Amino acid sequence: VQLQASGGGLVQAGDSLRLSCTALGRASSNYIMGWFRQAPGKEREFVGGVSRRADRTYYSDSVMGRFTVSRDNAKNTVYLQIDSLKPEDTAVYYCSASLGTSPSSVSSYIYWGQGTQVTVSS
Repeated sequence: VQLQASGGGLVQAGDSLRLSCTALGRASSNYIMGWFRQAPGKEREFVGGVSRRADRTYYSDSVMGRFTVSRDNAKNTVYLQIDSLKPEDTAVYYCSASLGTSPSSVSSYIYWGQGTQVTVSS
């Protein structure tokens, strides 16, 4: 499966942003979908994930309450809604797909998109 992320940009602290990721080649409903981010000089970190039927979500503690992962299988698209953006949210955001059994199984995400840059100014 190929993943194409979009929706990043330069925003101000406090703004909201919605990232999108479209799956190509295979139906996204075959996969658990997730989002990761990588800030300059830091390792890639898991942000959140959603189950195949969107009945379960899982988030890292660092983004709980501000980030929402959702999906529309009819559009083969997964979304990441980010509210109350902070400068420390600045990173390249990657969507990822998993053939695992739970969106919380971080190591099961093995398919990656190209990433979309989010820059938050203070």
